[in-house]
Amino acid sequence: MANPRGFLETTERELPPRRPVEVRIGDWREVYGPRDPEVLKRQAGRCMDCGVPFCHHGCPLGNLIPEWNDLVRRGDGRGAIERLHETNNFPEFTGKLCPAPCESACVLGINQPAVTIKQVEASIIEQAWANGWVTPLPPSRVTDKTVAVVGSGPAGLAAAQQLTRVGHTVAVFERDDRIGGLLRYGIPDFKMEKHHIDQRLAQMQAEGTRFRAGVNIGVDITWPELIERYDAVVLATGAPKPRDLPIPGRDLMGIHFAMDYLVPSNRVQAGGSVDGQITAEGKHVVILGGGDTGADCIGTAHRQRAASVTTLAIGYQPPQGRPENQPWPMDPTVFEVQSAHEEGGERIYLASTVEFVGNAAGEVTGLKVAETEYRDGGRFPKPGTEHIIPADLVLLSLGYTGPDFSDLHAQIGVGADGRGNLKRSEDYATSVPGVFVAGDAGRGASLIVWAIAEGRAVAAEVDRFLQGHTDLPAPVRASDQPISI
Repeated sequence: MANPRGFLETTERELPPRRPVEVRIGDWREVYGPRDPEVLKRQAGRCMDCGVPFCHHGCPLGNLIPEWNDLVRRGDGRGAIERLHETNNFPEFTGKLCPAPCESACVLGINQPAVTIKQVEASIIEQAWANGWVTPLPPSRVTDKTVAVVGSGPAGLAAAQQLTRVGHTVAVFERDDRIGGLLRYGIPDFKMEKHHIDQRLAQMQAEGTRFRAGVNIGVDITWPELIERYDAVVLATGAPKPRDLPIPGRDLMGIHFAMDYLVPSNRVQAGGSVDGQITAEGKHVVILGGGDTGADCIGTAHRQRAASVTTLAIGYQPPQGRPENQPWPMDPTVFEVQSAHEEGGERIYLASTVEFVGNAAGEVTGLKVAETEYRDGGRFPKPGTEHIIPADLVLLSLGYTGPDFSDLHAQIGVGADGRGNLKRSEDYATSVPGVFVAGDAGRGASLIVWAIAEGRAVAAEVDRFLQGHTDLPAPVRASDQPISI
């Protein structure tokens, strides 16, 4: 660390500018403009190179954050990407999509704004791609072992890349028509343009990974057939089952799960055509749920020229700052203003939806909403506070309940744990020999950084299963949870 006074000389936290709202809602490109290299150097120089860098513990991947921060400060972009790739296969994904629990754990964040770790990370990989520093790393030797990875989201891709690089023959199966899982069609382009996926897939193909899109395992190929063909199988199918809201009026037309709205929209942006696409154009849109998926719905509705956008959350509005019961270095629940929230719309808290209302044609026209009341250890609609919010389109963004494992259970006996996720051991193994689980399918819907960490970890366990030993890193165990006190 060449400048031990960096965090004292630069106390302001500077982020790259977002493109003006009136400009960006007219297209689907990423919201951030170009990053100023000098600003990034100053921000990276704020890193304190702590004796105990808690950012490592905040990051499931154990990214070597102080090391690559200092390399950025020195202007050594090539050294920075080498350090970053030591622990993270896909920093272009995490640098754009991860909520950065590392920043919540930043030691500087105790009494100053935290280091802009996420933006520095994004700049490192952008510079690396631009300068041709990201090249294929094919294995030096090839084994006679084969591995099938089912699911091409971040967990599956990370597992596939790690296993390919140690010489196994890896095929990635995806039931959708293109590789990428929810990265491909679940994430709008204004958060991450899809050329980032394509350039990484090209690298992986050059390394030897094989991709099989449009194959639904359990239907097109049975699970027993897949296990017969491959020496090991990694299940990285995600946790796509949405949480429903079974209240009166749920069967009205115009009420949809968030992903049933987002995926067709993203397909169209990718150049595809969708019959009967759900669109927000000219409609009063109400979104139930205030998480990342809800924010994606907000940004999409604005770009489709919705008449209005309202988000309802059943609980309290989170505080602006870290609450006392979530002290450093925990990842706190705080009020967040994402780029989509800047673009307009209303956010209403303590709103309990008690009924969907509609017209004689069976179409939704509004929601009956009451104020949320906390009593008897739960949350309930407060009597006498009911009112109607107009709505032509209602999007349910209430989280996910787990993977769809019906075919897995019926065909090979893989079952669920007490939380509805695929049952696995500490080393990611299922009860079926040679079959492993990684990512949201095993831990429940979580962060992209956890998915990549589990993909890397399951690769080590699969390699050990196939060869009796492994040199691959295993950053997390299947039972690991986010940092807490």
